[in-house]
Amino acid sequence: MIGFAYPWLLVLALVPLLLQWRRPSAQSVDAPVLPVGHWLSDLPGVSQSGTATPLWQRALLLLAWLLLVTALARPQHVGEQIQQPVSGRDLMLVVDISPSMDEQDMILQGRSINRLQAVKLVLNDFVANRQGDRLGLILFGTQPYVQAPLTFDLQTLRTLMSEAGLGMAGRATAIGDAVGLAVKRLRDRPQDQRVVILLTDGANTAGEITPDKATEIAEAASVRLYTIGIGAESMIQRGLLGSRRVNPSRDLDEALLTRMAEQTGGQYFRARSLPELELIYESINQLEPIELEGKFYRPITDLYFWPAGVSALLGLGIFIARLLRSRRLARQPATEGGAHD
Repeated sequence: MIGFAYPWLLVLALVPLLLQWRRPSAQSVDAPVLPVGHWLSDLPGVSQSGTATPLWQRALLLLAWLLLVTALARPQHVGEQIQQPVSGRDLMLVVDISPSMDEQDMILQGRSINRLQAVKLVLNDFVANRQGDRLGLILFGTQPYVQAPLTFDLQTLRTLMSEAGLGMAGRATAIGDAVGLAVKRLRDRPQDQRVVILLTDGANTAGEITPDKATEIAEAASVRLYTIGIGAESMIQRGLLGSRRVNPSRDLDEALLTRMAEQTGGQYFRARSLPELELIYESINQLEPIELEGKFYRPITDLYFWPAGVSALLGLGIFIARLLRSRRLARQPATEGGAHD
């Protein structure tokens, strides 16, 4: 579709007609007439014979003017409507894979599974529902490492998460270092889209950065922390002397995780079972909703240079034609005089 950026300028196309209409016919004059050999006789538009401007030149002048006005109105080709890619959030998943995540206090269909298996199941669905977001994955134990950088390739991220193994990053728990690494990966992203989801079952027992210092860094970088403490509060442990009830989450530092979340504008969640963990990620989906509708735009291509270029060529052609005509008229008397002698 062809349109104009400044369509009101097309009114200028009527200027030649208005000038012609306002000029009285009795006062109309042709181009100036000067005797042959006058010092001004070679200028374009000056006539030595008193003849009027040829009709074809006037038509080309009018066409050049119309093209110039069209160029001033800025013609544009407006393309079909295109939807921009959905602009979602940059979300970094930080998952504890220390040996304590091997505690089998999660229940799936009547059988016990360990904490990491439960996390993999829930994260698999969570990641699949975050189309439009860029997600990354950091695994940590004694040290954190980036398992998957921020990416739109959610299928690859799910595969890398499923391949994570217990103890791959050491036997301790470096919560501060893990959060610090996540903030480092997010600090160059738009401020209102930086989100970290930290999942752990213990307390900080290693690392160079304390969790409180990492939280200050996250707060300064406008990164929201959502923290999840995983692990049942009670389970039956069987031994040689019988069974006893124990708390498998006795090492979980809930006060720290709550403080980290609240300080950065996030929220702390407690996952005592697999269903609770599923509800937590659903809650995070609601707190950090995805933009389902992208913005639409129409690609615009400017075309003004075409009429402007043709108008310039026509003007140049008329100028050259008048120049040649004036010189031809200037040579005619000399030729006639030479023939007479």
